[in-house]
Amino acid sequence: MKRLLSEPRPDWKQKIEEQGLVFSTTTMPDGRKIEYWNESAYYEFTMDEVEALEVTAEEMHTMCLEAAKFLATGAMGPIGIGQQGLELAAESLQAGDMDIYGRFDFIYDGRGGAAKMLEYNADTPTGLIEAAVAQWFWLQDVFPEKDQWNGIHEALIRQWKKLQYRTGMSTLHIAHSEAEESGEDWMTAAYMRDVASQAGWTTIGINMSDIGWDPNLNRFVDLDNFMISTIFKLYPWELMLKEPFGHRLLQRAHNPRWVEPAWKMLLSNKALLAALWHLYPDHPNLLPAYLNEPGPLREWAAKPLHGREGDNIKIRAEGISMEQPGGYGREGWCYQQFHPLPDFDGNHPVLGLWVVDGESVGCGIRESDGPITDYFCRFVPNTIDAPAPLSAQAHSNKAGIAL
Repeated sequence: MKRLLSEPRPDWKQKIEEQGLVFSTTTMPDGRKIEYWNESAYYEFTMDEVEALEVTAEEMHTMCLEAAKFLATGAMGPIGIGQQGLELAAESLQAGDMDIYGRFDFIYDGRGGAAKMLEYNADTPTGLIEAAVAQWFWLQDVFPEKDQWNGIHEALIRQWKKLQYRTGMSTLHIAHSEAEESGEDWMTAAYMRDVASQAGWTTIGINMSDIGWDPNLNRFVDLDNFMISTIFKLYPWELMLKEPFGHRLLQRAHNPRWVEPAWKMLLSNKALLAALWHLYPDHPNLLPAYLNEPGPLREWAAKPLHGREGDNIKIRAEGISMEQPGGYGREGWCYQQFHPLPDFDGNHPVLGLWVVDGESVGCGIRESDGPITDYFCRFVPNTIDAPAPLSAQAHSNKAGIAL
């Protein structure tokens, strides 16, 4: 893997916004504006690297399913979701509730060492539009002769088709929280609505706060009092369980089919890292991790079990003592062996490996200036050092995204 420089397209800002990435610009407290999308550089993989990392991601996914079963037993405690949450997740696992997608975060430097899993964002993963769409259009404009590690869009359509076939359902509600103000959740929900529509679903958009309960139907309903039968929600399970309607979620017989399903709250919980190390100690792609305390670790990153975007992470390592602000931590902590991010001339990348139906389907890379990938990181596109496949035309339906 190499980090190479590239000349930004003159109209890059307009193009990424037309493709749905409307949340690239962040205004800092001092008035400075920083951009999330960065096409002044790109990362290039060899095909051998891609194939090896795909195998790693798929093996990790399988291992995570086993770790989820372990967590669901309560063997590692309530992990911030309580006994009822564990029971709901266990029932969802047992029922085989179908999921759509997830994103691993991996450390990888391209210098021969094993990739190390940092976490699995498997309940409400974002970073989708830039990975699935924006970087593909960048490739067509800048390096149309090259390949890219990116089959995310097509994989999502296939999975939505599969869900429709298995359930016999045809109407899909898609919800996000309007409390998220950057536009990322809204555009991610809009993109998911688009790929589901391409898969044959009739889609209805709704805010999470507009979901109601009909006591006569004993069902969740939308603003038109239409019963919700299948719903994609971009809202974490642990927060849903704390809402006033949370107790309704425990009655599976009266619930819609939730996507992502309840068992995903186990994979998005940082306790997963300790469970993996307990079940697969010394696995080359894992970092040692322990629940509630550092254990034997001398250098560690402490992660709140429900944390997101680097909030509240604490690092204690040689030359580093830092703690990010945020509102997480009361739910408990996981301590993971500190592992420095790769350094490409001061840029520190993390690979976001997307998994759909257990298959590794693409990569999105975020890079930061420091040891934590936070709100101020940058998304950088990727290429593969190989010619574009003849099947690249299959991507052409991305041009029709109606956001």
